[in-house]
Amino acid sequence: MSLVIVDTSCANLSSVKFAFERLGVKPLISADPERIRSAERVVLPGVGTAKAAMRNLQALDLVNTLRELEQPVLGICLGMQLMTQWSAEGNVDCLGLIPARTVALENSGQPLPHMGWNTVNAVGTNPLLKNISAPAYCYFVHSYAVAIDENTIASTDYGQQFASMIQAGNYFGAQFHPERSGAIGAQILKNFMELSDADTRT
Repeated sequence: MSLVIVDTSCANLSSVKFAFERLGVKPLISADPERIRSAERVVLPGVGTAKAAMRNLQALDLVNTLRELEQPVLGICLGMQLMTQWSAEGNVDCLGLIPARTVALENSGQPLPHMGWNTVNAVGTNPLLKNISAPAYCYFVHSYAVAIDENTIASTDYGQQFASMIQAGNYFGAQFHPERSGAIGAQILKNFMELSDADTRT
């Protein structure tokens, strides 16, 4: 199973690469559109700001490539936010892969950014959460989040409820860092690699 991790020039690519290698997968880190299109699985990571990340993707001529993918794609942290239509972080239009918007977390007395371990609670059933038992603790670092809607497959509470995992068709997103989330994160990455065509039709 071939996997490309998109080199967005704004992510800790090594930790994502090592997480998949621990599963026996040999990912390729690349910003080459042809390599991305030909991969059986694609991961879109990201750290930093949405505005800078979108500028990088535009400079790399990857926006249309990412919008046209038909294989399973997993956005991690900022990568998930880039999949939405718009982000308040810089008031920037994003990839528009999932019909959602990214907004600032409310200041509800909790420290910001939301940093550390928190529970991820499944909303319904989803193949990306197969063999995940509650409570599922995952590692978060973020100040912006996606509101819960019909695309939410898991939620998290941090003074407010937000979507910690989303899906639209073949595009999946995780607000947390599965590569830093121990056995739970490893299981999610394993599930991603094992998705079937039927799993991407929801």
